[in-house]
Amino acid sequence: MTYFKVADPERSAIRIFGPAAEGEPYVAIFCNQCGECIDICPAQALSRSKLGVVRIKKKACVGCYACVGFCPILVMRTHPEESFPFKCVACGKCVEACPEGALEIIEVEDAEPTETEKWVERMAVVVG
Repeated sequence: MTYFKVADPERSAIRIFGPAAEGEPYVAIFCNQCGECIDICPAQALSRSKLGVVRIKKKACVGCYACVGFCPILVMRTHPEESFPFKCVACGKCVEACPEGALEIIEVEDAEPTETEKWVERMAVVVG
């Protein structure tokens, strides 16, 4: 909702699901920045920032939604009014808004680079 600046739960990059049964916890589903979607994008519109966040270049995106179907945890989202997918970009707004303090953003060890990231690195060495 922060990304689109509207209060529309269907445009939220994270999903909160209520307990399946009484006494069970709520479940938050959001992008873990694994980067698996980077390799599947035919337009190379997905890349990892220096901070490790997987970003979508809207101008490069062709709207095929391959990343949506490929996402292993189903967090790449779509909305009928948008021509590109969207996901959590680790902005931290959900952490600030959580009334229970149950959400946090933490730094983790560097993830293993995807095949696309390895290729880009090799090409930079060859060209540069």
